[in-house]
Formats: sequence, structure tokens, C-alpha cells
Amino acid sequence: QVQLVESGGGLVQAGGSLRLSCRASGRTFFSTYAMGWFRQAPGKEREFVSAIRRSGGSTFYADSVKGRFTISRDNARNTVYLQMNSLKPEDTAVYYCAADRAGRPTNISYEYAYWGQGTQVTVSS
Repeated sequence: QVQLVESGGGLVQAGGSLRLSCRASGRTFFSTYAMGWFRQAPGKEREFVSAIRRSGGSTFYADSVKGRFTISRDNARNTVYLQMNSLKPEDTAVYYCAADRAGRPTNISYEYAYWGQGTQVTVSS
């Protein structure tokens, strides 16, 4: 079984930055997984934020975060990161990381087999 644990969330003012981390543990072949970040705001459906290929060579972003967020990974540390800059109040949500065993960096949530418990990000105006 694979466990994903997110960290790095918190309260920040609009225009500020946060870096989220997600570390995988357990029976994991982390370097073979595509990794994704999703978020869910109160009363809204979970939405795709970003994804990265197993090698880290290709990255993908939702239009709403493009140019502000950067996804990266360190396979030696079994960790994926989400650097979030120029944060806006509408970025407020619980952020989840997810792993796709097939190695496909999709924006479709049900394609991901493993999920973390989420970390809260709150951006004040």
C-alpha cells in the first residue's frame, strides 16, 4: 500500500506564496508514477491543478494556475512539490496530491489510484 502525505498548507495573504510537499511511503515505486495535484473548495467539486510525468520532464497546469504555480518532483526523496506564487483568494481550498500507477499525468481524478489526506490552503484578501 502507498501512503501520500501532504504538508506546507496554511494561511497567506493575497499575493503571497506557499510551497506544498507530498511525500510517498510504503510499497511505492514512486519514480514510475505520474503525480498530480488537485484541490477542492467548499461547496465545489474537486478540480485538477497540475500534474507531472514520472521523469519530471513534462508538466501540465490548469489554466487558472498557469504562470503562478510550478510542479516539480524529487524521485530520490519520493516527493512532489507545488510552488504557489501570486496566490489569490480563489485559490483557497484543500489541496490533494495523487499518484497514477500507469504513469499518465492526466487531469482526470479517477485515473489516480492513491490520494493524500489533503492540506488546507487559505488565502486572505
